[in-house]
This record gives sequence, C-alpha cells and structure tokens, in this order.
Amino acid sequence: MKLVIFDCDGTLVDSQNAICAAMDLAFGGLGLKPPQRYEVLGVVGLSLPEAFAALAPEQPATVRIALADGYKAAFPRHAPSPVPRDPLFNGAKAAIEALARRNDIVLGIATGKSRRGVDRLLDQEGWHGLFRTIQTADGHPSKPHPSMIETAMREAEIGHDRTVIVGDTTFDITMGLNARVTTIGVGWGYHDVGALERAGAHAIVSEFEAVEPAIDRLLGGRSQG
Repeated sequence: MKLVIFDCDGTLVDSQNAICAAMDLAFGGLGLKPPQRYEVLGVVGLSLPEAFAALAPEQPATVRIALADGYKAAFPRHAPSPVPRDPLFNGAKAAIEALARRNDIVLGIATGKSRRGVDRLLDQEGWHGLFRTIQTADGHPSKPHPSMIETAMREAEIGHDRTVIVGDTTFDITMGLNARVTTIGVGWGYHDVGALERAGAHAIVSEFEAVEPAIDRLLGGRSQG
C-alpha cells in the first residue's frame, strides 16, 4: 500500500483570493494596514500563529491572536461567507477520485487549515470518506515540522518508504524531507518551481494529470495491496 498525502491550499484548492480577502478583513478590523498579496501567499501553508508572526512581527502577541481570530471568523462553515469559496484547481477532482478508486493507495491530507476548513472542503466536493487520515493545524506544530506526516503514517499503518506528500510550498517539501518521505511539488501553487527545487523536491509536476504517474514512478507502479 502507498500513502498519498495532499496539502490543501495552493495544491487542491485555489484559495488565494479567499485567503487574501480574509487577511484584509482581519487586519482592517483592527485598523491595521493589510499585507501585500505576495506577502500573504508567501506564508500559505503555515499555521496561523506562525503566519501572523511573519506578517505582523512588530505587533504584540495579543494583537496577533486577535488577527488570527478575525481571519478565522471570515470562514464560517455553514453561514454565508464574506469571502469567496475555494475552487478546486483544474484536474484536482478527477485526480483525487481516480486515486481513491485504487486498491493500492490510501489518501491523506496534511494542511495548515483548521479541521473546520477541511470539513468545509469535504462538504463542498462530497469527499467525505475518501481520506483515511486528515491532519490539520488544530493538533500539530506548524509545517515544516514532520508531526502531521508522522501521525498520518501511524494512522494509516504505512511506512515512510511508501509515503509521499504532494504540496505547493517549500514548507510541504521540507516537512516531507523531515519525515523521510517522498516529496512531489506542484507548479500551479503559491511558491515558485525554483523554490521547490531548491527545497529538495523529488519531483515537480505542472498539471494534475501528472500526479498519479509521478507517484507510481517514485513509489512503484500499481499493485494489489
């Protein structure tokens, strides 16, 4: 069996507009100047405390906590949202559902989102039950700490030599290397390909259709389990 772990923001979903809008609301709600879009996208993947430490290093901890609360308030699960919903990247739905049908692959998620945010995505796409293991910022240190991947491997009972993380940021790649698993960077996300290469990604793909072949190339082809 292979464990294939996906990041969310910038990998499965194109969440940049929603993230930037929520940042504007969070900072504006406290009368602070919002960061530039490139600054926001540079911290996508980090957990909120680390993200706001990078975006507002001059602010005291109490203000950064308030910023995080304001950011989270922009993403209610069921109520109308003040920010746009996250659309899947082209090819994501077909790729995930094709992998889920394979009897030699277990799917997982490792994300800086909260569990509430992941559940919103699963509701949106009808993906409940597709991912055996879901690791979020609620219960782990921020990426690139390997805790999310290590916990996913324990839950799936699959070793590091049969596990791959698919992500769009250097935080994903470094997290994977810290956990001693295979890493695939995607070229459509929020960190550029050069940064992913310098971080040490084992492979980089430019479209979702290339993810499954890359997994089989790096971890071995189809098997019966």
